[in-house]
Amino acid sequence: MVEKLEKIISQSQNIVFFGGAGVSVPSGIPDFRGENGLYAREYDGLTAEMLLSHSFFCLHPDIFYDFYKKHMVYPEARPNVVHIRLAEMERAGKLVAVVTQNIDGLHQAAGSQRVYELHGSIHRNHCLRCGRFYDAAFIRDSEGVPHCECGGIVKPDVVLYEETLDDEVVEGAIEAIECADLMIIGGTSLAVYPAAGLLQYFRGD
Repeated sequence: MVEKLEKIISQSQNIVFFGGAGVSVPSGIPDFRGENGLYAREYDGLTAEMLLSHSFFCLHPDIFYDFYKKHMVYPEARPNVVHIRLAEMERAGKLVAVVTQNIDGLHQAAGSQRVYELHGSIHRNHCLRCGRFYDAAFIRDSEGVPHCECGGIVKPDVVLYEETLDDEVVEGAIEAIECADLMIIGGTSLAVYPAAGLLQYFRGD
């Protein structure tokens, strides 16, 4: 199977990788829908879907951040063989883009340059009042709800339930997929929309 995949890769020039949580499991980050995944847990009777909604963040930022810091931020995680191989393919001129549902930034850490993060990133955080940028370390090291120097609450650039995907990111991902002659899909159940719906734009073989 690996030899067959390598042969297909060698014959392709515009490859797009579409990935999900399973890609980062070997890096020590739990997936969402697996037996021991994030969605299998409850937090004081609340499901992950409830905790990770926009309305819950607005109403209970303290509970949101307690859950978020414990279960969404993994500062010790490092790129695994998948991230590294994809970065190598990009440097070789084979891979034109990574489209990912992950928020961990491991593709960039491995060296990938053109990455479309459909659901945002833990590494980008902004004050809701003044817009000031903060990194993941600031969120991790803050006590309780992270606040900006201006007093505003800092929100992670992560797409929560009830929020829409970033138009610019989606447009870039669609453009890459439309031009791809090969798509490699890995680590995703393709059950999350609208992200999974982007596959309809693939026109390759």
